[in-house]
Amino acid sequence: MRAPAAAFLAILAGVSLATTARAQTGTDPAFPGPVPQARLATASPTAETPAAAPRDLRLANSLVVGGGIAGVAAYGLAKWWEDGFTGSFGTEDEGWFGQDTPYGGADKAGHAYAGYFGVRVVSALLQSYDNDRRTAGDLAFWATLGTLTAVEVADGFSKQYKFSGQDALMNVAGTAFAWWCERDPAIDDLLDFRLYYRQSAESDGWDAFGDYAGQRYLLVLKASGVPALRDKPVLRYLEFAVGYGARGYDSPPEVPRERSVYVGLQLNLAALLNDTAFRDGRWPAARRASEVFFDLWQVPGTAVYAKTTL
Repeated sequence: MRAPAAAFLAILAGVSLATTARAQTGTDPAFPGPVPQARLATASPTAETPAAAPRDLRLANSLVVGGGIAGVAAYGLAKWWEDGFTGSFGTEDEGWFGQDTPYGGADKAGHAYAGYFGVRVVSALLQSYDNDRRTAGDLAFWATLGTLTAVEVADGFSKQYKFSGQDALMNVAGTAFAWWCERDPAIDDLLDFRLYYRQSAESDGWDAFGDYAGQRYLLVLKASGVPALRDKPVLRYLEFAVGYGARGYDSPPEVPRERSVYVGLQLNLAALLNDTAFRDGRWPAARRASEVFFDLWQVPGTAVYAKTTL
């Protein structure tokens, strides 16, 4: 029921970055992927700087996953389950996207986004430390889904929350979609799942993951991933998006509740930057970081939408 997404997944990503940076994997932390063979060939292993070994890579992977899970558990005990747990398992049928559900379905879209966010970020981290894309995607999928499922089960035993089957299924949907993108580069080039946020009047401050009224969850189709359009000078930078959002569910009773579907045209900032600031292989780390960021976040002011109220 509460927003699950980046509150703890950001911790997972942050802990992963910190722990992986300390692991000795034989890769270059400034390089967004496996170190090229030419660079490896020029490195002379010494007693102080041993060559990369599978054991070191397994250690780094364990630190990424284990550190993230530990961070989530610590955050949950401090923020979500501070009232403690009961001796019984409670469940709740929250519904899906109906008008009379607690948040009009915005929380369910948030759970799907949490799964997608977790897999894409953790996979990118694992790939930056010499995991191949398939292995990184598999590890990120199981780590993220396991963490999200554990949170739902803990909710079932907590005094404040209950287990929601709808939340658990949306977690699966989001992680599965991200895993598909990691497995199939053609799908990754074609589709994104993004969050668009502007602070709403219902929020006291900027809260992208708790302010449901300011959120839009977008499924994006990128022209750069369509073979017939990817080489067109202007069209390749366009995107078509379908989105969903809900307003009025955190407001006083007199404020009407509204569920909306959005369709629109957007600017593909990642493709634009790759063809300008990052062309000819410049700043590869920044390029990779921008690609991950724009896979997940829609920058306000870069799209035009038409809205239909349900």
